[in-house]
Amino acid sequence: MNHLLPQIWRQRSRVLVLLLCQVGLCWSSFAQEQVDPATAQRPRKVFPAEPETPDDVVRIDTDVVSVDVSVTDNEGRPVRNLRRQDFKLFADGQEQALSFFQVERRAGPARPLAIVFAVDISGSMTTDEILRLRTALRAFFSNVADQQAVYAVMAFGMNVKTLQRFTTEASKLDRALERVAREPNGLSTHTYDAVDDAIRLLVRQAPRTRDQRLLKRAVIVVTDGFPVGDTVSAETVIERANQADVSVYTVTLPSYSRVVASTAQTPLPTPLDVSELAERTGGRNLYADQKDYQQLFRALAEEVTSTYVLAFYPAEEKRRDGKFHEIKVQGPNGLTLRQSRPGYQAQEGNRR
Repeated sequence: MNHLLPQIWRQRSRVLVLLLCQVGLCWSSFAQEQVDPATAQRPRKVFPAEPETPDDVVRIDTDVVSVDVSVTDNEGRPVRNLRRQDFKLFADGQEQALSFFQVERRAGPARPLAIVFAVDISGSMTTDEILRLRTALRAFFSNVADQQAVYAVMAFGMNVKTLQRFTTEASKLDRALERVAREPNGLSTHTYDAVDDAIRLLVRQAPRTRDQRLLKRAVIVVTDGFPVGDTVSAETVIERANQADVSVYTVTLPSYSRVVASTAQTPLPTPLDVSELAERTGGRNLYADQKDYQQLFRALAEEVTSTYVLAFYPAEEKRRDGKFHEIKVQGPNGLTLRQSRPGYQAQEGNRR
């Protein structure tokens, strides 16, 4: 009998280990099933608590601060031939050494793009306009064909709906725009909610860098320019866009435009124009004409890709002090500069 005890003890030990493993698995499953009711609701925050860090994101970019700068001449044409020494960048009034400088050039390596098209379906968007818009967007895509780009499509009226998540396939975007005409419109125009959702989509699915190159992130809004019923304010959206370094461009279509009698005059500004959403995020307000949107969207593609990227490392004591720091970029006299954000909000703790 004594010679059987070691064997019996080994068998009991195995059983005990199996039981402990099963208890551990059950506890793990139980813990995973417990959901905090507070987190079950859809957050109105742009940045997740723990942002994902895909393999292609350069970790050193955690501390670098970047700003996009669009430069135009006195006729509004993009200027592409400036050099690093043509710019001066100031943070809180003190000049900073540029750690990174990039300019979009036709002959150089293309900058990767991530763009969300947000289309207003609350107004009098006609079938003919949908067709023109689809044709114009094909012209846009052809103008940036050499870019490493991804696109998404949202529709907004009383609600905001994502019709197509980020894709590189133009055919999917075309089908998404075809669906726009079939979407219920409603009476409200949640423009700022749509831009807010687009910024969130860009932050979560379009990281700051791709293939070790800073990504250009933008929202292009096709709308009537009359936001109604939003749950977030213009100021909040501008702040979030600046924090995410996202530029917003607005396009007002003819059936929406509040124009004066003479077609030679500039359309009257809409409430969306007055909010300065585009200007304060480095974007631009554009108006389509009655016949052809293609020229406008080609110009828009040129505008989006004709930017300079300037980046610097803040002083060590300012990287995580939790304060807002103003950025100002200066360039050659006689040119107009538009920067994508007026400054950056430093986070407290280990991440900016």
